[in-house]
Amino acid sequence: MDDAERERGPWHRNLIVLWFCTFVAGMAFSEIMPFLSLFVSQLGDFTKAQVTFYSGLAFAADYAVSAISAPLWGIIADKKGRKIMLLRASLGMAVAMALMGFVTNVWQLVALRALQGVFAGFISNAQALVASQAPRKYSGRALSTLITGAVSGQLFGPVIGGFLAQLFSIRNTFFITAGLLMLAFLLSLIFVQEHFKPVEHHRQPGDSRNPLAAFQNPKLIIVMLCSTAIVQFGNASIAPIISLYVRELMHYRGPITVVAGIIAALPGISNIISAPRLGRYGDHHGSGRVLLFGYIFAVVMYFPQGIVTSVIALGILRFAIGISDGALYPEIQTVLTKNTPVHLTSTVFSYNQSFQAIGNMFGALLGGLVAGWFNYNAVFIMTAVLLLINLVMILWLVPEIWKKDGRTTA
Repeated sequence: MDDAERERGPWHRNLIVLWFCTFVAGMAFSEIMPFLSLFVSQLGDFTKAQVTFYSGLAFAADYAVSAISAPLWGIIADKKGRKIMLLRASLGMAVAMALMGFVTNVWQLVALRALQGVFAGFISNAQALVASQAPRKYSGRALSTLITGAVSGQLFGPVIGGFLAQLFSIRNTFFITAGLLMLAFLLSLIFVQEHFKPVEHHRQPGDSRNPLAAFQNPKLIIVMLCSTAIVQFGNASIAPIISLYVRELMHYRGPITVVAGIIAALPGISNIISAPRLGRYGDHHGSGRVLLFGYIFAVVMYFPQGIVTSVIALGILRFAIGISDGALYPEIQTVLTKNTPVHLTSTVFSYNQSFQAIGNMFGALLGGLVAGWFNYNAVFIMTAVLLLINLVMILWLVPEIWKKDGRTTA
């Protein structure tokens, strides 16, 4: 499908609808994520090390299963369509979330987090649908705009969840989350349009059976997927300990859940402001420049988070991290889109989701372990070092990424 055909299609309408759906989904997830570790601490009489370990395990269970299931769902999406995957993900996760509201011990929570991972993929499938429909000259802008939907939801979710947890209980947020995911299911069912026709791709005699052979630059694809995992590792390593870190900085006094929710939401504010602008800049000047800025800025902002002594200083630095997220996530996906055959769009985005899940899994586990072995500040320093290594890896392995149009040649 060329750009003229794409422009006449429903991509713009779907972008608007899916922006709101990803907003709802992002809000649903973020309502409970910042307080999951606090919820874990309510499920038993645990030491500090046990709370951080079980929190990391609860975070990781979802992503461990998602890393395995996502590529399978992606293959089905390329054959059957992306809309059906949106419906599958939102309905399945709504059921899993509702059941979490009834757990009585940490192992039940871990099991249901794993069940949630089976149905994961709403946001990644929304990205795949938009990427497959949007004209390629607008792909960076469209994906950056779509990502602000999820980020906006993630911005409001922790604040709303914090007040709900303070007024009622953390447990009640699971039921609210299930309701929001059902809303995303209904909106996707009624309003998202997809006239899906599988792209015919017949294997020729002598064609390689290596799935990477279909890509013009398979090394670039592998490096970008690994970069997705590393960037996600950084954010996931912080998630299990951020509310505990805030509690320590507040000396265990005051409205901890409210403050933790605000701190968790701050990166979303700067992400909403920066992502569309950085996406437009990348469309005109090259995704490589935006990626370089994002990595350097992230490293500079992560290091001092490990040495702050006040919640205000932590909040300022967390706000800044949203700018780097607005550069890294959309541009990695834009590079993948521009270097992927159309008939493999969902497959690549599902692998991208799988690598995100791997990053989430190891980030949550190691973040909890490092915090238990050393202290919370060590997690931020570890993240900064890994992002610096990631940048060096890109500069060394795929220097061609710095070409202006984001496309490469073999």
